[in-house]
Amino acid sequence: MAILPIIETPDPRLRTKSTPVETFDDDLQRLIDDMFETMYDAPGIGLAAIQVGVPKRLLVIDLQEPEEEGGESVRKPLVFINPEILETSVDTKPYNEGCLSVPEQYAEVQRPATVRAKWLDREGKAREETIEGLLAVCLQHEMDHLEGVLFIDHLSRLKRDMVLKKLAKMRKAA
Repeated sequence: MAILPIIETPDPRLRTKSTPVETFDDDLQRLIDDMFETMYDAPGIGLAAIQVGVPKRLLVIDLQEPEEEGGESVRKPLVFINPEILETSVDTKPYNEGCLSVPEQYAEVQRPATVRAKWLDREGKAREETIEGLLAVCLQHEMDHLEGVLFIDHLSRLKRDMVLKKLAKMRKAA
């Protein structure tokens, strides 16, 4: 396994619309493993393939939530290949989002609170489920990447400009 470089804004590759995964082979399995290793190292809870320079409709998520109150975080790696949102709830929920491609910047984004999605797992088995909470937010965020959309695109122009200015200032100081 390898830690892959994460592409950061304003890299134009982040605006690429990803193409469907058609082949389930050893290369795909290696990419999935490398994406998890990269995400855990960053650290993050979700990563789309385009963020590591691969324009395929593939994303990985692991919320790493504690099993019990005050307990250790437990890894529950999830793989979503060619995901589609079939239905979204009318009610929305704000969440303070961040992104490995927009490092150390956070902003509140409104998204549907619940989604019905279908996807293929890492073995190519079809899945369909109603998803809510942080997993629903994360899935929508990562699926945006597959369309070339960043979380900052959901902000007002003023807020987006503020985030990008803070990011530029941070990079200049580094």
